[in-house]
Amino acid sequence: MDLISRPRRLRTNKAIRSLVRETVLHVDDLIYPLFVVEGEGIKEEIESLENNYHFSIDMLKDEIKEIVSLGIKGVILFGLPTKKDPYGSEAYSDDGIVQRAIREIKKINKDILVITDVCMCQYTDHGHCGIIQNDYVQNDMTLEYIAKIALSHAKAGADMVAPSDMMDGRIRAIREELDHNGFEEVSIMAYSAKYASAFYGPFRAAAHSTPSFGDRKTYQMDPANTDEAIREVELDIEEGADIVMVKPALSYLDVVRRVKEKFYVPIAAYNVSGEYAMVKAASERGWIDEKGIVLEKLLSMKRAGAGIIITYHAKDAARWLREE
Repeated sequence: MDLISRPRRLRTNKAIRSLVRETVLHVDDLIYPLFVVEGEGIKEEIESLENNYHFSIDMLKDEIKEIVSLGIKGVILFGLPTKKDPYGSEAYSDDGIVQRAIREIKKINKDILVITDVCMCQYTDHGHCGIIQNDYVQNDMTLEYIAKIALSHAKAGADMVAPSDMMDGRIRAIREELDHNGFEEVSIMAYSAKYASAFYGPFRAAAHSTPSFGDRKTYQMDPANTDEAIREVELDIEEGADIVMVKPALSYLDVVRRVKEKFYVPIAAYNVSGEYAMVKAASERGWIDEKGIVLEKLLSMKRAGAGIIITYHAKDAARWLREE
């Protein structure tokens, strides 16, 4: 008689399932975002990002120690200044909020990977990611400022800079500025395929970075396009990016997969604030199993091809992975 194919044999018990598992999510894959603010004694929960906080620099010690104790190897920093202007000058000040935070974190733990978001939107009084003329973000004028921000972060001790502005040519501008000033070893994680997404809402509330007019569709990508993403990634690699990123993650796993199949570089996926907030809201209502949902969606990003996952779930995920 004909034999029946029985793939279920390899699902019989946990040990067998683990033995043949194709994709494994590990705490080493995770990067945790941190928001730093001016002031003292501040640890305030971010309303739009439950269980994530605004920290003043003097309150970072316990947080960094907890992150390291969970096995998370790196953080990405976002700063909220008290003063804003049309040129985002606090973003590249040697005494800016992110620059001081980098120095403090390296004092707390010199081995933790410190990545910095390089952009202007939190620092400009108009909330856009570059220099404005005639109500339009000027690409080439902005490059000088983006490069200055990256250099100031490198001088403060950042291990990696992550430009998120989506200006054309910014990776080359940053790489040249870093190399010219002796920071050849500082790597670049490029927000290469960053879409003009509705999933960023909670972050913009957390970072106080909502544009005062218009939107970011002239520089962030159209969600309809994937060929364009491949072109953007290719350009960033040619200009000197060490790691490329797709943002958001969950609704753009097809883009992650296309990038993985095309290029032989490390790929990051940003599990953004809207993706996080929806899970938290549904979990609070008892509609979903939060642990199961989070680990499954992070696994899907890894399965699609991302070796690095930036996520607000990182600390919880690290705890849950220990239990697996």
